Amino acid sequence: MKKTYVLLFVSILFSFSSFSQEKTKTDNNTSENFNEIKLNGLYLVLGAFDITYERTINEESAFGLNVFLPFDDDVNDDVNYYISPYYRFYFGKKYAAGFFLEGFGMLNSTNDFRFTDVFDVSTRQEKITDFALGIGLGGKWITNSGFIGELNLGVGRNLFNSDRYDYEIIAKIGITFGYRF
Repeated sequence: MKKTYVLLFVSILFSFSSFSQEKTKTDNNTSENFNEIKLNGLYLVLGAFDITYERTINEESAFGLNVFLPFDDDVNDDVNYYISPYYRFYFGKKYAAGFFLEGFGMLNSTNDFRFTDVFDVSTRQEKITDFALGIGLGGKWITNSGFIGELNLGVGRNLFNSDRYDYEIIAKIGITFGYRF
């Protein structure tokens, strides 16, 4: 009789522990949508502030907004700013992480320099604003505590003012770090 009670107690203990492990495992996979704030470390080193906000829609997709503002004069000579909304589709096993494909739009402002006189080397600067559409790909890695590392590359084409300047093709490159909350 005593062995039966001990056996019953041990089996109940194992069933509760396996049930609680299963519950926490499913809680991580079916959690609510997340917000992410990310900073592009590559552009920060090169002289520009590039920050991203991303909101997950479900475990396979997210949308976000990326803003680029240069603070170094060398970068500011070419690009004034860009604002880029995007949509991502994720192929990883974690919630909105792993390999991804991206479609994006980009409102960008650049400076175009024109030489007015060949021998005096005088130039004229013109600010041109354009909108581009593009695609990209990359990978996102997330720790259990919510820290993010990301690599991405995207290319696109300006749609409206390509006859006025040389910036028809645009690019987005990122070595990004951030936090999911």
